[in-house]
Amino acid sequence: MRPRRIHITGASGSGTTTLGRALAAETGAPHLDTDDVYWLPTDPPFQEKRPVPDRLTLLDDAFSRADRWLLTGSLIGWGDPLIPRFDLVVFLIVPPGLRLERLRAREVERYGAAALAPGGPMHVAYQAFLDWAEAYDTGTQVSRNRQAHEAWLSRLPCPVLRIEGDTTVADRVRRVLAVRVREGQAWRG
Repeated sequence: MRPRRIHITGASGSGTTTLGRALAAETGAPHLDTDDVYWLPTDPPFQEKRPVPDRLTLLDDAFSRADRWLLTGSLIGWGDPLIPRFDLVVFLIVPPGLRLERLRAREVERYGAAALAPGGPMHVAYQAFLDWAEAYDTGTQVSRNRQAHEAWLSRLPCPVLRIEGDTTVADRVRRVLAVRVREGQAWRG
């Protein structure tokens, strides 16, 4: 059978949200994103973290309302109580240069080039975000990094599907939908 509860994770800019949205459109499963529970609503966004117990409660409530769902983003360091709910974890790995290019384009689309440019009201936060995102591949100075992700993935009781490279969204959807789960083990059907 197809996995019904899928967590899609990877570095910022790897396409987790894009894949989650595409799979939701294909399957009709609800799509949730960890950023929506991790951060409190602020203007500008992504300024204040929601307390961990509140994040877990929000996700637990959302999960209990659906028998299948797609969760995108990262919950390393705070979401381990949710691990038993996953049928499958998809780990996206994209070359660092491409990830940063995607992030720059996304941030310009969100906030405008003028706000992010030197002297702009969001320049300092934008530069700090890009530095944080770049550190994912190069070290352990940030909690969400490649080494931490690999260690977290190695402890999961469910199957992990790794998708590496600059693949199309359609190819990623096809690969996820091809995974079948039997007695806690993944197999390609």
